Order: sequence, then structure tokens, then C-alpha cells
Amino acid sequence: MLTPVTLQGNLICLEPMTMDHAQDLYSAALEERSTYSYTNVPDSLESAKRYIDDALRAYENGRALPFVVRHLETGRIIGSTRFLDLDVFKWPPPWPPGASSGPVPSDENPPTVAEIGSTWYAASFQRTGVNTECKLLMLTHAFDTWHSIRVTLKTDARNERSRAAIQRLGAAFEGIRRAHIPATDGGIRDTAYYSILENEWHAVRSNLQERLQRGMKITADEKL
Repeated sequence: MLTPVTLQGNLICLEPMTMDHAQDLYSAALEERSTYSYTNVPDSLESAKRYIDDALRAYENGRALPFVVRHLETGRIIGSTRFLDLDVFKWPPPWPPGASSGPVPSDENPPTVAEIGSTWYAASFQRTGVNTECKLLMLTHAFDTWHSIRVTLKTDARNERSRAAIQRLGAAFEGIRRAHIPATDGGIRDTAYYSILENEWHAVRSNLQERLQRGMKITADEKL
């Protein structure tokens, strides 16, 4: 299995999720919730515990690596994110007919491909530098530590806010997978797919770093 890791930046720290974070995640989710229409965000302490339990079971199965997001200045837990759909390409190809997954990822066999998802933040930390730094930390880990060849990002096709945020990262739009999975509102959702490839990482990283630097300069100027 993959060993849980802590990823720290200047604004946030991504800490391995544990059941001890249930109250903090519930508290973060108590802020204004209008942006959660298409996102699974706990709405009670019990649902926060179920949310964490589901994430930890996915980790134990070897296909996810869940984090809580800690804001360094305040010390608050302000949301959650995770790596998911982790897979290792087995060589030499081809895979057996019908095979959908390779070996379970581990420190010795890190993920060839990964997805970043299940991301949400408390309302007061949205549209700040938090998401930019979160994605920079996770993409750096995927491409520079695991040496993954692709990172996927996806969202409900109706979620224009999330799609715009993904596009600002520099991810390439791949298309819409129709009638993909059950939606959080009880219907069936179409899913918008985006990706970043290994040979695109340098440009994406530069974009994220520049956006963070601009945001930090604006914040510093506001404090003068």
C-alpha cells in the first residue's frame, strides 16, 4: 500500500485523513453551503464519520489517498481532497481481456495514473489561493514523486463553477461522459472530464506558481 504523506505549502497543509477529523470537517461544512449542490459534503457529524469511513475503506483497498486541508495561519481544518482511481500499468502489455485495473499501487509501485477529486472547502476559503496551492501540492506529488503520466480531474457537467476552476489550472478538456453516475441531487449526472499529462506538467506548474505569487502579492498589499 501507499504510505500516507503530509504535503505542506505556504497557505495550507494536506494531512492524512483520520476519523479524528470528523468534528473538524463537520464544522468546516457548517458555513454557507450554496456551492455544494453538486458535491458530496457532510451535513452532520454522523455523515462526516461516514464520509471518512468511506474514504479510509477506499485507501485500504489501495485505490485512494485521502487528505484533510489545514489552513496554516488559523490552524483550522477547512475542507477535504483526495487522490483516487489510482492505478499501476502492468508491463508488458496487453492486459488480459476485461481487466480494468493493474496491481494495487504501493511505495514500490507508485500510481501510473491518478485522479484528484472529492475536493471541497469551507465557504470562507473558496476563491482564495487555497485551491491553487492544494492542486500544486498534489500535482507535484503525482508527477515529481510518483512520476505518474496522467492526472484526471472530473466534475458534474452542470457544475460551471468547478469546471471553470479546473480549466484555470491548465487542464485539458476531454469531453462529457453521459449518464455516468448517480448525482448528489438524486438524478443521473453527466461528467465533464479533464486531464493533465506528464509532458504538460511544466507549463501547468508555472501557471499555478504564478497565480499563487500574484495572490500573495495582492494579500500583502492589502495589509499595508
